[in-house]
Amino acid sequence: MASLPFSAVKTRVVVATRETQEGFFNRTATGKSLARMAIKPIEIRIFPENRRGLPDVYNQALRESADDPAILVFLHDDVHLLDYFAFERISDGLKSFDLLGVAGNKRRLPRQPSWAFIDTNCTWDATEHLSGIVAHGKHFPPDNISIYGPSRQAVKLLDGVILAANSNTLLQNHIFFDERFKFHFYDLDICRQAEINNLSCGTWDIALMHESGGSFQSPDWALGLNEYYKKWE
Repeated sequence: MASLPFSAVKTRVVVATRETQEGFFNRTATGKSLARMAIKPIEIRIFPENRRGLPDVYNQALRESADDPAILVFLHDDVHLLDYFAFERISDGLKSFDLLGVAGNKRRLPRQPSWAFIDTNCTWDATEHLSGIVAHGKHFPPDNISIYGPSRQAVKLLDGVILAANSNTLLQNHIFFDERFKFHFYDLDICRQAEINNLSCGTWDIALMHESGGSFQSPDWALGLNEYYKKWE
């Protein structure tokens, strides 16, 4: 499968939502943001009324790109895009890194349960190891802006709120999202897959606001953590 120069690669946003397709654009943060992002034409691959795990739908979009390569931007449906040039920035970032996000950790510790936390008590890692900036809230201006550390850093682990990669890069290295993880830990897992395939992960400065703060220590999170430990012990 021949690689295409970045100038020839289109951008395709992949997003799953429990809303209908109309409801996605009218009621979700991501849908409303994308409806207004008209500066650069982008494709949007929506999975409406979705009840499948995110890795399942993300893999479907990845396989669909085998004959239609693109920069794939895997995005949660509760994200306000605050940067009109977000997709240009993503394209630029992928010239430096193979897998891109907005927040991550430059190191990985044994049995680390999150990109940000070093233990299951949700103890934050030291700031010198963290990278990126994410705003949180449902209305602008944000309720808070989490400044983890400088962006444009090589990292070991990325937050899955947004992940971007060239489809050919993933397919040529036989990297897919692990479907045993329904919502949690697929992001850590794909970063580790990238690492063992000698692909780079990195953060980039893309302004966005996430409506959710995460659901750490929930029953689903705990189940996912056990599966993650089993796989990567």
